[in-house]
Amino acid sequence: MYPSRSTTRRIVTVARRAVSPFAKTKIYHSLRRDGGLYVMLLPVIAGFIIFQYIPMVNNFFIGFVKYDLMKGMWGSKWVGLRYFKQFFNDPFFFRLIKNTFLLGFYGLVWGFPAPIVLALLFNELRSHPFKRFVQSVCYLPHFISTVVIVGILYKIFGHFGVVNDFLLFLGFDRVKFVGNPAWFRTLYIGSGIWQSVGWGTIIYMAAIAGINLELYEAAIIDGANRRRQVVHITLPGMAPAITILLIVNVSKIISVGFQKVYLMYSPVVYQVADVIKTYVYRRGIEGMDFSYAGAVDFFSSVVSVLLIWIANWASRRLSETSFF
Repeated sequence: MYPSRSTTRRIVTVARRAVSPFAKTKIYHSLRRDGGLYVMLLPVIAGFIIFQYIPMVNNFFIGFVKYDLMKGMWGSKWVGLRYFKQFFNDPFFFRLIKNTFLLGFYGLVWGFPAPIVLALLFNELRSHPFKRFVQSVCYLPHFISTVVIVGILYKIFGHFGVVNDFLLFLGFDRVKFVGNPAWFRTLYIGSGIWQSVGWGTIIYMAAIAGINLELYEAAIIDGANRRRQVVHITLPGMAPAITILLIVNVSKIISVGFQKVYLMYSPVVYQVADVIKTYVYRRGIEGMDFSYAGAVDFFSSVVSVLLIWIANWASRRLSETSFF
């Protein structure tokens, strides 16, 4: 039995009144204008939810349960902070924190200013063909995989590498760079700067391109040389981008990447190379202690969030730029 025409009109009227407020919103007009683009975006959003956010929830809880492969995450026994206390009492705790912090801190101190300086040097080049060529050469290492970067590092600084062959040619003895605890951090930080410095200049070059050229013209009229133009115009114009990237890089101090350290280290250099990520890998994957590894990884994530919050708070207090 079908509803009468009057009933149908009443239902349509109620529906229109319900939809009318939404139809006046920006969201409605945006969906109507760019509906096709949002449909194309749905697979990306679904991928992020499935492969990023759902595992994130599991990683959040795995450190609080005694994980059982047969019972799964939600069927495992709840143990609270047991694995966190175990990690704090671990004999490797202070070594892991020290190594992770030092690698991240040295990377920030030496690696963060490098693209800023390089961007300023690029900006001073007047020959555009030469400038594009140098930029391309500096960008190339970014596209080389970490495995190849470490292989190149070994070929250059290995016992029979280019550097040692040159030292032998000069009459010196060969130096053990690779596998030497005294040189591990230097090789790690130096190769990281070489790989990322060119790519890191892109944002700074964009910030420089956004500076009003009339400021430079006024500075030239006032008699400012190139150094004063850089100090009083270029650097202040880059300040917002520098601040935002500094906040982001501060949060990475405690989250030193796994792949490169794992490729470079060995038991000989554990004392300076063993970081939280490699320890999580050894305990979680090799040792099958998933809950303990999850607790350690969760601890490093919490510290990273605290660092980015502190850096953002300090930036907001000291300047007008902040991340959030």
